[in-house]
Amino acid sequence: MRSEFDFINYIKDRHELKVIGDDCAVLPKDTQSDQLFTVDLLIENIDFRLDWTTPALLGHKALAVSLSDIAAMGGTPKYALLTLGIPQGLWKTSFLDEFYEGWHKLAKEFDVELIGGDISRSPNDLIIDSFVVGEVPHQKAILRSGAKPGDLTFVTGELGGAALGLLLLENGERLTNEGEDPLQRGLLRQLKPHPQVIIGNTLMQKGLATAAIDLSDGLSSDLAHICEASGVGAMIGSSKIPLTRGATFEMALNGGEDFELLFTIPEERRSEALELGAIEIGRIVTASSGIKLIDEKGQHDLDPKGFDHFAAR
Repeated sequence: MRSEFDFINYIKDRHELKVIGDDCAVLPKDTQSDQLFTVDLLIENIDFRLDWTTPALLGHKALAVSLSDIAAMGGTPKYALLTLGIPQGLWKTSFLDEFYEGWHKLAKEFDVELIGGDISRSPNDLIIDSFVVGEVPHQKAILRSGAKPGDLTFVTGELGGAALGLLLLENGERLTNEGEDPLQRGLLRQLKPHPQVIIGNTLMQKGLATAAIDLSDGLSSDLAHICEASGVGAMIGSSKIPLTRGATFEMALNGGEDFELLFTIPEERRSEALELGAIEIGRIVTASSGIKLIDEKGQHDLDPKGFDHFAAR
């Protein structure tokens, strides 16, 4: 069965679409800047469950996932539109008031203005459609297609936390505070992700990253997206991948929703990436070498096994 990525590529090729292919669409604004456009759809019982989260945390995440796309392109988020399909039962409660409180709290942190959207009634489940517009200096957006053999690969933080949080929620754990307890931190990585807008913008300003993507589907899948777009291969070290406390290696590799950034840089600029607090995990190689995971037993093919909405569950 074809994946959602296969379908996107089919539509792109079938209708000769030129802009699709990165975390955001990049379109010219004027001689000084380009605009970034991104949209994310969140469906109840597919992307979230109301008994696992709070309205305010859901509002935060609805914006955070789109801000993460802007971050991956090195942009600055500016405006947002938010469309909601609301079940009748939620409409009669304070749910929306609390949802928008959480949304606007994160929007204020990054100076994002809500400029419109739509609200309609949904027959059963809550539907959230988040659209964000950002800006980036003209022709300075960080694309997925710029990685070159010899570049180093970095991530901006620990991985596996969101998958750990999902497992905890499935096992009945619930968020009771936002402290430093490892269990609560795992839940927060799933319920309240923090988009890496500042470091993404810094990578762009320094001209440091040759390619980048946000880790929404999982390291294995998102690395494959960079390799496909850039026409390269990659080698990553299993011992170099930073794990969230309590997370397994499988969670870090395939779990998704960490919303850290994965990016590549020229080897001679390694020290600059390290100064930003990023973690080196591997190297870009020629396409003929494929994508490999290196561990104590040697090299193994790394197949993309991150999240796919239409994969068998």
